[in-house]
Amino acid sequence: MRPPAVRESHPAAYPPAALAEGREGHVELGVVVSETGVVDTAEVLVSAGADFDAAALEAIRAWRFTPAEVDGRPAMARIRVPFDFLLPEPEPEPAADAQPEGAPPGSDPDVPVSGDASDAGEPDTDVTATEGEGGPGAAPGAGVGEDRVSAATDAAADELADDEDVIDVTVRGQRDLRTEERSVSDFQLRRDQLRAAPRSEGTEVLRAAPGLYIGRSEGPAVAHNYMLRGFDAEHGQDIAFRVGGLPINLPSHIHGQGYADLGFLIADVVSGMNVSAGVSDPRQGDFAVAGSIDISLGVGEDERGVRVASSYGSFRTSRQLLLFAPRGLSDQSFGALQYTRTDGFGQNRAGQAASAILQHGTEVGDFTLRAIGVLHTARSDLAGVLRRDDIDAGRVCFTCVYDQPTARAQNALSSRVMVGLFADYRGERGDSGQLGVWLGYDSFRIQENFTGYIQSSRTLARVAGRGDLIEQQNRTRSVGLVGRYRTAPMRPTTWAHGTLELGIEGRMDGITQQQSLLDAAVRNQTWDQRVDASVRGVDVGFWADLDWHLTQYLDVRAGVRGAVLSYDIEDRLGNFVPVVRPDDAFIMGFRRSALGTAFGPRVSARVTPLPWLEVLAAYGEGYRSPQARLLEDGEPAPFSKVRSGDLGVRITRDDTLELTLGAYYTRLSDDVAFDAAEGRLERIGATQRVGGVLNAVVRPLDWLVGSLSVTVVGATLRSPPPPSAEEPFPPYERGQRLPFVPPVVIRAELGASHVLRASLGGHPLTGRAGVGYSYLSARPLPFDQAAAPVSLLDIGLSLQWRALDLGFQLNNAINTRYAAVEYNFASDWSPDDGFRSRTPARHISAGAPLSLMVTLGVTL
Repeated sequence: MRPPAVRESHPAAYPPAALAEGREGHVELGVVVSETGVVDTAEVLVSAGADFDAAALEAIRAWRFTPAEVDGRPAMARIRVPFDFLLPEPEPEPAADAQPEGAPPGSDPDVPVSGDASDAGEPDTDVTATEGEGGPGAAPGAGVGEDRVSAATDAAADELADDEDVIDVTVRGQRDLRTEERSVSDFQLRRDQLRAAPRSEGTEVLRAAPGLYIGRSEGPAVAHNYMLRGFDAEHGQDIAFRVGGLPINLPSHIHGQGYADLGFLIADVVSGMNVSAGVSDPRQGDFAVAGSIDISLGVGEDERGVRVASSYGSFRTSRQLLLFAPRGLSDQSFGALQYTRTDGFGQNRAGQAASAILQHGTEVGDFTLRAIGVLHTARSDLAGVLRRDDIDAGRVCFTCVYDQPTARAQNALSSRVMVGLFADYRGERGDSGQLGVWLGYDSFRIQENFTGYIQSSRTLARVAGRGDLIEQQNRTRSVGLVGRYRTAPMRPTTWAHGTLELGIEGRMDGITQQQSLLDAAVRNQTWDQRVDASVRGVDVGFWADLDWHLTQYLDVRAGVRGAVLSYDIEDRLGNFVPVVRPDDAFIMGFRRSALGTAFGPRVSARVTPLPWLEVLAAYGEGYRSPQARLLEDGEPAPFSKVRSGDLGVRITRDDTLELTLGAYYTRLSDDVAFDAAEGRLERIGATQRVGGVLNAVVRPLDWLVGSLSVTVVGATLRSPPPPSAEEPFPPYERGQRLPFVPPVVIRAELGASHVLRASLGGHPLTGRAGVGYSYLSARPLPFDQAAAPVSLLDIGLSLQWRALDLGFQLNNAINTRYAAVEYNFASDWSPDDGFRSRTPARHISAGAPLSLMVTLGVTL
């Protein structure tokens, strides 16, 4: 018999209440490891109290093992895992004559060897084995002598039967005592949740985020549409995204403020996601209006090696993946390359995309150094929007494009490169910090026609009806930095302790952008110019965050966030001279500058009356930076001010159940909505949201995980723009429901991974299945219209045997015919009828129908 060995360990979280009270604990678990290496059952043999027991059980259920073997075949086995929870202390200076044989110079013989570094907010976990160096059951990186195993472990080992193994775990408090989940709207998603449901592309991991809906209406070269907590964030202006520490949102982008294209993501290397809805965290900066989402990248020990996968499916869609993650390196070290092409599900929807992500992390003393690079490019043809009445009358099919040059010429091209270097510090006293720098370059070009033939030239006299094909170009060069430091725990009394964090971040952007009208029938001749500008922007943000634990029942956090933004704008079409006024005595152009500041408090509290029950409340004030090109000279750079509050409860039962129920209120001083005539976002005035969130995550079995998220919101307009000469009958009225915002969003996911046959040719056959369901209720549109509700179901199945895996995926399995986006505005697609309609009409962009994808992969 060969006993089980630890393949992937996860740190246990030191209970905050125990830290606050200065309590230590010793827990012993009896663990049954299945034939597949997962934890089949875990029970408490020696208890240290409900909080320590729960922390140990939650950690062990996420462990993965190389299964025991009997006569060369996988077998079930029982082990004992003691957890020692010890308060953080400064390490003593090593004695020169006390080095154990083989120990590195300067090491401390009385301190266990640390395991892999964990992410911020996780404890320092040491995993050692009682069977001597490299003995059976040793965790990765273990291999220590008996003099490094605690006395408690030795005593426990004496009580074990001969067929049991002991794995000792020491949890030395938390090096970063900052609580990540600060409100009822904060969620930390683990790898099993992100992979529960099938994902047709990397960005779809975001569907696991509670309350978030994503859709794609403009092809792989254009960012997705995002909706969160009653905000139609379009391409990202209301959600702050980070991937691997790199900020994704682009300020003052011509296609939408805060434009965030996550098309470069590769699902296989996404290791976790932190979702913070609202603005209660002082680290949240620009664009965190509805909230922020931080995505971490990594490849777990059980998935490391070299993987090659090829996928092929409906509409001649193919995807090729190359992933290398050398064994023996940290989870943060990998390289991945992905190429995708498709003919699209209808006319004029062909596209290609390629992404490369490289990351390497290593430890140097008290520092973890990490370098990351991302390169992405994509091009796609676009079908644009279709009038609903044209579809109903049979003049054009649901997935077709208008048979006119101005419609068939719609396309987009995007490219982006980002590199970053980050150094994370973790001191022995419990203090921590980070220093990072990053660079980015983004190039974007799109041609779209929303309105047909209703535009007139502002540059050429008496020229109109040549097709409203809008060309937008945007190039952004960015450089940024981030730095923060959190103090060691301060303990003024025996019942209270806390930490203080100070941080700064900044970026400088150089932006050039143009917008024109093109005549696609004459080799894309430019027949009007609307925008030609350059912007240089500087954003300096800073924050302070006090995280205080008052007894085992109460945690209080308070902080402040501030920002200073400056802009230098050269608007080459400013002070425009119309052709009907040729005698004006000045030259076009409007150069100007602006600077403004924003400040806001961030507070939250958590009450824990019972070990499994938390009551959370939070309030924060945030901001969204302005579209720089709309500023006047000397204007104090007005910000869209957001005020958001949350209140709710969270119930946690070991690792089997997490139930969250909360309510929220959000008020935004200046909102934006899509304007079809200009093809970009325009101001619509102040808005508010009142809503509730239900989120449940269940793990009833070690091989099964499910989640359900329900968001209900009432979003209304408080002060719309008044009528004007250009818009005598504006589409928005005070008190009306916000356009494009669904009142109800539901997302349900279920994933299972289980051994179908314990031995097939001497190796287990593992099956995986996943289901994802999304529902959007009817969405209001301008001029008292409403879009139809949407229901989507995705199903995935896969088999894994030895190095091979075979997967099948059905997207939109019930073949729902739906609109990915739906609008209501005036258009006219009849170029020669001599009449231009100004009556608003429903327009849609078709969503993808039923599709099948088959994947064959090899991991070496």
